[in-house]
Amino acid sequence: MAKTLIEIKQGLECQLGNRLKLKANGGRRKTIERSGILAEMYPSVFVVELDQDENAFERVSYSYADVLTETVELSFPDERTVALLMEQ
Repeated sequence: MAKTLIEIKQGLECQLGNRLKLKANGGRRKTIERSGILAEMYPSVFVVELDQDENAFERVSYSYADVLTETVELSFPDERTVALLMEQ
């Protein structure tokens, strides 16, 4: 697990444009699982374009802090990276 927001952002920059699966805490013991493409990155958030056949909305955004606090877990199936960013 990456230790800082900067490390998380740098790790995601390498994956820009790649497919990913995400698990997000939906509150009240709900876990939301979605898949899509890491589309855009901004200073505080990143945007995922979701697969249209599985989801009602087109895009979702999460902050890098969501990844740091493990509210959102990302995996990139194309590269066998289950634990996402730079295990240290």
